[in-house]
Amino acid sequence: MTTSPLARRYLWLLEHTLNQATRRLARTGYGPFSLVRHTGRRSGRVYETPVMLATVPDGFVAELTYGPTVDWYRNIVAAGGCEVVHQGREHTIDRIEDCDTARGLRAYGCPRALVLRLLGRREFRVLHAARPVP
Repeated sequence: MTTSPLARRYLWLLEHTLNQATRRLARTGYGPFSLVRHTGRRSGRVYETPVMLATVPDGFVAELTYGPTVDWYRNIVAAGGCEVVHQGREHTIDRIEDCDTARGLRAYGCPRALVLRLLGRREFRVLHAARPVP
């Protein structure tokens, strides 16, 4: 899949502005953000991408706001897993599974699920943790 030039510019802008601030917040363990630590498919470099995840017994649910073509998601699929830093704790993700919209929305709970529903979000994935998430 290819991404339009406009979308690439927008994602670059996010990476170099908003993501830097949210990455710092996620490292503290406070607030709504978690970090997805992944290795670049081509570069081999380790990246940390801030995302909002919902906790479920078998791991986390991720809402793919920008679709399945964003680099962090493509990297974790190619690798078959990643590390998630959630509330200051590291979790090994050993597989990624499709998640139906209803389960994804339920995982986020109110009021976040209401906002996601109003925004028409339908792309969710389960990031399965190697060990249960407390």
